[in-house]
Amino acid sequence: MFKQSLISLSVSAVMLSTSAYAGELSGKVVDNNNLPISNANVHLHGKSQTIKTDDNGNFTIAVDAASELHVSKNNFIDQRLDVNPDSPFVTVTLTPSSIESIVVYASALHKSNMEMASPVTVVSGDKLKNSAKPTLGETLKDLPGINASYFGPVSSSPIIRGLDGPRVKITQNGLDSSDASRIGPDHANTNDALSAEQIEVLRGPATLLYGSGAIGGVVNVVDNRIPTDIVEAPQGAVDYSHDTNSNTNTVAALFEAGHNGFNFHFDGVKRKGGDYETPSFKLPGDHDEHHEDEHDHDHEEHGHDEHEGEEHAAEYAEKVDNTFIDSEVFNIGTSYVTDHMTVGFSYGSIETDYGIPAHSHDHGHDHDHGHDHDEHDEHGHDEHDHDEHDHDDHGDEDAHDHEEENHNVFARVKQDRWQALFNYSLHNNWLESIQVRAGYTDYEHAEIEAGMVGTVFKNETTELRTNFEHRIGEWHGIFGYHYSDSDYEAQGAEAFTPATNTTTHAFYVLEEREFGDFTLELGARVENYELSSRITGTHIGHEEDHDEHDHEEHDHDHDHEEALVKTTQITDYTLDMTNVSASVGGVYTYAPGHNVAVSLSRSERAPLTAELLSNGLHIATSTYELGLGYHIEGTEIHFEPTDIEKETATNLDVSFRRFIGDFGYTVNFFYNDIADFYYQEKTNYFFTSEHGLEVADHEHEGARDVYQFVSQDAKLYGLEFDVHYQINDFNRVKVFGDHLRAKLDNGQNLPRIPSNKLGVSYGYEKGPFSADMTITRYLEQDKITSYETETKGYTLVDASMSYDFAVKGIDMVGYLNLENLTDELGFVHSSFIKDQAPLPGRNVKLGIRAYF
Repeated sequence: MFKQSLISLSVSAVMLSTSAYAGELSGKVVDNNNLPISNANVHLHGKSQTIKTDDNGNFTIAVDAASELHVSKNNFIDQRLDVNPDSPFVTVTLTPSSIESIVVYASALHKSNMEMASPVTVVSGDKLKNSAKPTLGETLKDLPGINASYFGPVSSSPIIRGLDGPRVKITQNGLDSSDASRIGPDHANTNDALSAEQIEVLRGPATLLYGSGAIGGVVNVVDNRIPTDIVEAPQGAVDYSHDTNSNTNTVAALFEAGHNGFNFHFDGVKRKGGDYETPSFKLPGDHDEHHEDEHDHDHEEHGHDEHEGEEHAAEYAEKVDNTFIDSEVFNIGTSYVTDHMTVGFSYGSIETDYGIPAHSHDHGHDHDHGHDHDEHDEHGHDEHDHDEHDHDDHGDEDAHDHEEENHNVFARVKQDRWQALFNYSLHNNWLESIQVRAGYTDYEHAEIEAGMVGTVFKNETTELRTNFEHRIGEWHGIFGYHYSDSDYEAQGAEAFTPATNTTTHAFYVLEEREFGDFTLELGARVENYELSSRITGTHIGHEEDHDEHDHEEHDHDHDHEEALVKTTQITDYTLDMTNVSASVGGVYTYAPGHNVAVSLSRSERAPLTAELLSNGLHIATSTYELGLGYHIEGTEIHFEPTDIEKETATNLDVSFRRFIGDFGYTVNFFYNDIADFYYQEKTNYFFTSEHGLEVADHEHEGARDVYQFVSQDAKLYGLEFDVHYQINDFNRVKVFGDHLRAKLDNGQNLPRIPSNKLGVSYGYEKGPFSADMTITRYLEQDKITSYETETKGYTLVDASMSYDFAVKGIDMVGYLNLENLTDELGFVHSSFIKDQAPLPGRNVKLGIRAYF
């Protein structure tokens, strides 16, 4: 009822709104030499569509009331000017920027990355298309302050300043991606970079719009599946690329057309590849869990283990098994655009099979973990011979070579996504526009072993976001309402989290005001968060009185026999929290093309399902996971969700920027003080399905370490920098890097914190030809917890080149990427499976793209 009332209010405001008479504003956009700039973006605040300047830099736009005209062009500094229906012809001069300046759609206030109070990184255009990888983590990991969780190259999520998973919000056009990537690192996110126009990485005040899950940042994937501009003629692009390392072929297509304000959009990506190759590395074994300290790559020693006294020969590999991908993605959308209104709908489909490396079962052991499952064995299937099953469900054995004897597991992801957009420009005295975005996502992630479905993760999400853009006096901003409802469930052997329903209602506001050369930005969000679940099978322990039970088939060789007792309990549980977040930021332009930005934010977050309610074997990470709501007493597990505190982060960002002339830089310093930080801590227990919990000095074959989510105060601080120098018209050099320290208040280092990096890049561009070479050094990570091992540093050398040409009037781009030229062996410290899945070796990517 509340949502309906809100929408009715919006429509009523539209119907009752009145505006002054409409006028047409004409103008021209030029550079510092008074030469026209074509294809510059001309946007009037409050409207969803953007007008492009013609070849002579001219434009005409309808103006209904006093408003602000925003003119932008990539690699130029944005210009803004106040206009009204009576404004005369205007000439707008844009000054070149030494750092790529791009309007950030997720900012909501039409800001470029150089104007925002908090740090933002944007990747767009051909640079994004040429470097796109199957996952967002791999696409973005080379940027300062960004890393990847890396569960193999086909399941890799972004890490922002050491924070990932639940703390990084992944959105598509501002709406949650609604997949299961927050449940575990082996679950890939469902956003494809090839279909994107740009990808934005935000921190600080602007993230308040997107929910408490954005405490670490927001990655917003922007595409045009619902066209917001009038498409006047058919246009599109086709792209093909081939990767030699994994023998991956990728085809992407885009087509748009329009007539009299009605627009149509289609994009699709087909990607298929096999296991990826690596330099020779030693596989971890039962007696060699810390092998990463001993990589000398001496092939004379590859046939034997280097540990003195070991009887087993070391095993080496030159590829990572079970890392194939077979993916099909497409999006269709339509819209109707007028001068005042934009309304549109879209549908997107994803069907992807991908291998999960290091994900195999110990078939000699039962994997029950206390949840109430179907009458299958604990793998989610009956105990019959797997050889009786073929791989017809998988599709194509040649692409990924499933070996039944290894019991490799692959994921089959299906997602249907519907979205709607409504935007109306009122242009009255204070309310500029009303925008409503709505989405529904039906997601399913099935894990398949030997042709049989073992575990299925499902998530159905409904989301609504309503923004009111306004100008009250000297203040410009938005206020809005955000609703989200998520139904999550997991069924099968690895359903270590119970079914949950999560509902949020939030109100937010983001305001800015200019005081001469200083811009002040204020933000706040109040969010009601409710998580409800039915907990089953929550009590696991032992009963020493074995005379009352028949345990002849369970001889455990203990001093006295103990029977594993699983008491099935059903508990209805609800977590209801109100999260309040606020921010203040400012940007001071102390000279043309120079500014300093400061932002301070305080954000609250409630735990998600995996952090709160996990209770079971997580085979992908080879651990038994327990959430915050559980307590261990002796060797028994009890569900006692008491004293659950909100995670509260106080974050300070200071940025220095120069983006004019031949020399430019962006340097960000940050300090993040987090109270009650949720993280997984290794306990003194291990778990087997036969024996349940046991103390660590009483180990059994197939035992899994028990990790439990706990909360402690933590601090994360560091810096990021990106420095450019344009040597002349053709040559450019860049130095970039980041540094991060993350530790608890007790002095202990946080686990899986990414390695720091330092890089240098040289670029050459002349006419249609461009090329660059980048050398990136990932430093040794020795700031580790007691249960981690150090990760040695490594250096990656990458190069790329592209050439623009035309064939029969069709614009073409040929591109070549040379990745890891020196075939360096590198291990990702932030990965759960770093020892089993090093980075890919040398790769050549060859591609061609046509625009029409």
